[in-house]
Amino acid sequence: MTKSILSTPALLFAGALFLAPAMLPATQSAPSFAATAQAAEKPVPQISIVGEASVDVAPDLAILDLGVLREGKTAREALTANNEAMAEVIAAMKEAGIEARDLQTSNFVIQPKYIYHRPKNGEEQKPPRIVGYQVSNNLTVRIRDLEKTGEVLDRAVTLGVNTGGSIRFGNDDPKAEIAKARAAAMKDAIGRAETLLQAAGAKLGPILSISENYNTPRPVPMARGKMMAEAAMADSVPIEGGENTYLVTVSVTWEIRQ
Repeated sequence: MTKSILSTPALLFAGALFLAPAMLPATQSAPSFAATAQAAEKPVPQISIVGEASVDVAPDLAILDLGVLREGKTAREALTANNEAMAEVIAAMKEAGIEARDLQTSNFVIQPKYIYHRPKNGEEQKPPRIVGYQVSNNLTVRIRDLEKTGEVLDRAVTLGVNTGGSIRFGNDDPKAEIAKARAAAMKDAIGRAETLLQAAGAKLGPILSISENYNTPRPVPMARGKMMAEAAMADSVPIEGGENTYLVTVSVTWEIRQ
């Protein structure tokens, strides 16, 4: 039997021939991978537009913030006086037809009153001294019959309401009106975007993002201090509800098609 014997250099050369073809695809695929990475990093042309729309709605709800502030030499004395005054206000609200679900206590605070020492020349500064207490209690009242708003406010002041006094006219359920304004705001954004792209010779692509926001009517401050006392002397506080304006804005981003 004849044996075939290869020397060490011959074996190394054969191994090199065997491995070289396996290395070729990796060498040839490198440029293709780099091109794919560059294509992925290429930014997509985009356009972002803010559209807006508003709707005016007659209010069907009045929200009053009525506060009672009482003072006393002790916290117990101030609290008792406040409780008595607020109990009369709540009873009057119920007599006026305000349901219990539309009465809510808020911002109940007990705090001391201080006298601060003002030292003269050479005198030592003394710590402040408590001389009495204040108790404040606020009542939020929702009035669903707007014609009663002036009467309710006048009656509350007569019974001892002497702080707070803000009023807001709202809507019990404005979802339908806000939805209309939202749709109109979206149409406004689309119209603006199409106008700009038409002038640029491009078209709207798919939507990339949408966000929206809307503003609700803010409270209107009512009589305070001297004006509050004058309101107590009036037969009825004149009230005008006007209209609530709900403003909706939408921010939309599209891809641009060339």
